[in-house]
Amino acid sequence: MANFIPAGAASCEIRASNSRFIAHLAPVDSVAQAKAFIVSIRQAMPDASHHVYAYVIGHGATTTLGMSDDGEPSGTAGRPALAVLNGSGLGDVVVVVTRYFGGTLLGTGGLVHAYGDAVREVLLVTSRVEKIARQQCVLVMSYAQYDGVKRTLAQYDHRSDDEQFAADVTMTVTLRVADVDTIRAILIEQTAGQIEIICG
Repeated sequence: MANFIPAGAASCEIRASNSRFIAHLAPVDSVAQAKAFIVSIRQAMPDASHHVYAYVIGHGATTTLGMSDDGEPSGTAGRPALAVLNGSGLGDVVVVVTRYFGGTLLGTGGLVHAYGDAVREVLLVTSRVEKIARQQCVLVMSYAQYDGVKRTLAQYDHRSDDEQFAADVTMTVTLRVADVDTIRAILIEQTAGQIEIICG
């Protein structure tokens, strides 16, 4: 089953009884990244009344969930935000809903709706991509093998992270986990076993 994550950051604003609710959503790989994003929003909008957040790290049975009402009445902000976010099917995602109080009390029901709606709205403008497991590998080869190895890698979805030219050529690349064994077999055959491949 495919797992989806946000393709990038997104934001939107809704209003409820003169209060502004600004939702910022971002892809994150860890709880630490989620917390850093929450801090960045707090710092960017220090004069706001509340910064309610929710995050879902991972997918399926291996998810870590977090939320905060940030001073709103218990259960009226973080919980509805998390419920909408968790129900979206996205993983590795954090959302912060920043509220600027407009002078009119919304009541518990109004708050639940406003925070849930803010997360729904930002999800509508969030692009999704499939999360693909990747692995970093270090390839050590002779100069004579370098061009052939580059040509082989070009046929696969990969990212070149680093290249060092010393006595040998050392390439650091990130590959799809599903392709690692195939690429390893091709490169070993292509170089007659003269390439060193270390995948972490």
